[in-house]
Amino acid sequence: MNMKMISSSSCCCCSSTFVPHLPSSFTFLKPKPFVSNYKQFITTICKMEMDGPNKKKKNRKYGSSRKSILKKTLKQEQVTFTAPIDDDHDPVVGIIGGGMSGLLCALQLEKKGIRSTVFDTGIHGLGGRMGTRMIDNGDEQQSMIFDHAAQFFTVSNPLFSELVDEWSKKSLVRESPGVIGELQPGGHFFPFSSAPPRYIAVNGMRTLADSLLSQSSMVEVVRPCWISSLEPYNGMWHLSENGKHRGQFDAIVIAHNGKCANRLLSSSGLPLIAKQMKRLELSSIWALLAAFEDPLPLPAAAAAVPFEGAFVKGIESLSWMGNNTQKLFSSQKTGPHCWTFFSTASFGKRNKVPQENIPSVTAEKVKELMLAGVENALGLPTSSLQTPIYSRVQLWGAALPTNTPGIPCIFDPLGRAGICGDWLLGSSLEAAALSGIALGNHTADYLRSGGTRPDEFAVGLHDDFKPLQGHDIGQFPGLESNKEIYEPQLLTGA
Repeated sequence: MNMKMISSSSCCCCSSTFVPHLPSSFTFLKPKPFVSNYKQFITTICKMEMDGPNKKKKNRKYGSSRKSILKKTLKQEQVTFTAPIDDDHDPVVGIIGGGMSGLLCALQLEKKGIRSTVFDTGIHGLGGRMGTRMIDNGDEQQSMIFDHAAQFFTVSNPLFSELVDEWSKKSLVRESPGVIGELQPGGHFFPFSSAPPRYIAVNGMRTLADSLLSQSSMVEVVRPCWISSLEPYNGMWHLSENGKHRGQFDAIVIAHNGKCANRLLSSSGLPLIAKQMKRLELSSIWALLAAFEDPLPLPAAAAAVPFEGAFVKGIESLSWMGNNTQKLFSSQKTGPHCWTFFSTASFGKRNKVPQENIPSVTAEKVKELMLAGVENALGLPTSSLQTPIYSRVQLWGAALPTNTPGIPCIFDPLGRAGICGDWLLGSSLEAAALSGIALGNHTADYLRSGGTRPDEFAVGLHDDFKPLQGHDIGQFPGLESNKEIYEPQLLTGA
């Protein structure tokens, strides 16, 4: 599984190599005259982006609704780069998003000899849905660690299997011997008797993400950085963050989804890509991180060997409970017992609020309901669960895909832009990895072709979406209830 978590104008500058489109900040401003000087062009863009949010303009809306963004998406003009890719410099790709798919896309480009820059919003590290929260109390035994998105992953694809073997040899991941199963109300636990190997990152999922680029020489990482606009100029894509120019690139990759990606694409000049992204439907899930001073009283069926995690059935406020301490340290650690609890998607939808600003009353309500769900699942009397010594709730507003086109990646050769992510093949770390590798290969082949045969490289711009089945916290190839796992035919290009 893998979880974490993140406008249009008809007047534009002209160029012999493409038909550009102005960014979101131009939407409700008067058209500006043609700007022939590059420095003046960038200065104008930056000034207008910085001025826009600070000036209240009548009818100004920043893509606040799905409908408004979709309307803008359908109206925007297609950016078309017609000139060959410049032979005087080595191509470079801008990758927006540092989760599994974005990182493996960058590494695959490096294998093909192509440089890239990964832009990620992470303050504490890379990873996207491979998020880990670490709380250091100055005492190793009292420190707390929570995987608060992806809990573990399984392997079914041979290509991904080779990759995981490499990670294992580097001691980045290991198989988890712990017991998992299904937990029903009243403390009825049913361990999975036969299941595929489950893998975890040795020191939390985020450490895997942070380690992937450790030996890379052709990938630059910029974080925390929130790319706010994409602007084509003089045959290149220019990326900026709230008016600050962040570089120019021969091609771009969108390696994240949700509301922020939709806003970014709504005025990018990539209507076909934006339209496909708009078809994606995402669930909302609450995560509760809770540390307890004493072990939780587990059901009798799990008492002999404490379970590492359980898919919870029949309780709306709870779909998963995982023991991070048991998973990462087994019996070696005597400090707080750290658990990650996830709600169901229906509970997330019913209690959804803006995830950037969760009201305290909602946070407290969600916490109480989820802890009550834990009591119910474990068969404990009401209000008998010990009070956590630490707790934190987080809403994954764009948690997991519920539909998919079942293709490894999307690529628009006219606009020299692509998308990768788990949602293109499923909702797992494996799906994210395969998608990133596929787009890295495809983008490299396109760039090496000189960009002069675009018709041969268009991928996924019109594919239909199908409903996606799986657990509320994602897909785990090989486990039960994963009947809609897509076996991708990875793109190798022309």
